[in-house]
Amino acid sequence: MKSLKPFKILFLCTGNSARSIFAEYIIKRLGRGRFDSYSAGASPKGVVHPMALRVLHELYRLDITDARSKSWDEFKNSEFDFVITLCDSAKESCPVWPVQPIIAHWSSPDPSAFEGNDEDKHRFFTQVALQIQRRLDLLCSLPFDKLTNLNLAKATKEIGQRERIETTVTTL
Repeated sequence: MKSLKPFKILFLCTGNSARSIFAEYIIKRLGRGRFDSYSAGASPKGVVHPMALRVLHELYRLDITDARSKSWDEFKNSEFDFVITLCDSAKESCPVWPVQPIIAHWSSPDPSAFEGNDEDKHRFFTQVALQIQRRLDLLCSLPFDKLTNLNLAKATKEIGQRERIETTVTTL
């Protein structure tokens, strides 16, 4: 899959408040201009989770001033090269996208649903962000210019089978 322009990539979750926001912003750094990234949700919360913003700021030093929770309806007429779902319910209700992008599912636990004290919540949000980062590292390392669309789709889907984490906090 050769492209002179950046690949358009959309990350989907149900609430678009943490996981898909992580992916949208982390790939901006990792992809070094090779991706135009977006995120959205099936039922957006309307606000980005404060702990997600904290992790993106503290761990990645990213400019997140324009981060917002938005509906995938905002992108229904947009063409993407990749659409990646990050939660199981978004996978089940994912709409059909024009131009048949590469679609993959990279399930991550919902850090917004984690229960615990602030320190444990921060640790869990960080674990989820790091899981997403490792998957994005794998995506960015693919030899796009040497892969057929079919092989690129297969490799992108396989990334979602790696780096699984449990919904309990572990020491980083």
